[in-house]
Amino acid sequence: MELIVKILPALIEGTKMTLLVFLLTLITSLPLGILIGFASAKGPKLLKSLIGVYIWIIRGTPLLLQLIFVFFGLPFMGIIIESRVIAVLIAFVINYSAYFAEIFRGGIQSIPNGQYEAAQVLGISKNQTTFKIILPQVFQIIFPSVSNEVITLVKDTSLIYALGLSDVMKAGRIAMQREASIVPLIVVGIIYLILTGVMTLLLNYIEQKRMKRGI
Repeated sequence: MELIVKILPALIEGTKMTLLVFLLTLITSLPLGILIGFASAKGPKLLKSLIGVYIWIIRGTPLLLQLIFVFFGLPFMGIIIESRVIAVLIAFVINYSAYFAEIFRGGIQSIPNGQYEAAQVLGISKNQTTFKIILPQVFQIIFPSVSNEVITLVKDTSLIYALGLSDVMKAGRIAMQREASIVPLIVVGIIYLILTGVMTLLLNYIEQKRMKRGI
């Protein structure tokens, strides 16, 4: 117990970085994923092909490799990102935008074309059709898949230690080496369980509220 009290401040400080990366990635990659998903589902053929290549590359390579490439590889191409936090966010947003885009593309393509045609006949504008008719249905279809990706994002933040950021994983590893004990890693595991547990409860609450409203 004394050891836990000793290492807890460093782990809490590391958790702040973990949460920062998680939140900034989510609020950036989710809207971007929606836009890419719409372009992939409804855009011109050339754009669809380019998006398809982008998604194939991102989904076919590890996130850890993408992190290393952004920070250590891009300088060889003349693109230098001095901030490790910015490098991490770029890699995470590029990665999760691709996954969210595929989820939204599937949801958009599951909506019958007859709904678009009916809205056009009724004189409803494209923007109104998209935001008031199509998107609510898409969100209802893809919510479980998006929830799974959000939970995965919480756990994937553990990879940012590869760029030397002081997240909860790095703090735990340092504490383990310093104290010669496995206890810090157990505490790190508990912290991740708490984070994923809270996020799961929040997502379940949102889904229940959505179902009650019929959204």
